[in-house]
Amino acid sequence: MRYARMFALALTFMPLLAAAQFNGRNKIVTKVPFEFRVGDKVFPAGECTIEPALYDGSAVFIRNVRAKTSVASATNLKDLAVAGDHFALVFHKYGNRYFLSGIKVAGMRRMYRLPESRGEAELRAENQPAAEEVLLAAE
Repeated sequence: MRYARMFALALTFMPLLAAAQFNGRNKIVTKVPFEFRVGDKVFPAGECTIEPALYDGSAVFIRNVRAKTSVASATNLKDLAVAGDHFALVFHKYGNRYFLSGIKVAGMRRMYRLPESRGEAELRAENQPAAEEVLLAAE
């Protein structure tokens, strides 16, 4: 009986543990070789830092220190078929315009999705062809 309660308790907290994997101890730093957009903010090419804005990973803080550009963005989780091997940034590319759309965390079968910006929605509404670009990053 005691083990059954412990097992039930473990199952209750398992989703919280998965969400907590992209938390205050994880900071993604990478060089992005192209200009990209998050919401209405334009980030120039260069070093980019992404870290959780909230402990549960439901929002992220993105910044380019050199360009003095930053933004906080809400996120939602999307299940993946397999766990990621690396930290990675996922972009949607329309011609030469890039939009940050997701963040993959090493060892997780979930990706943090960013909301679609108005600019990307307009391009999609115009039936512009899009490609998905993945940029590996470091923790």
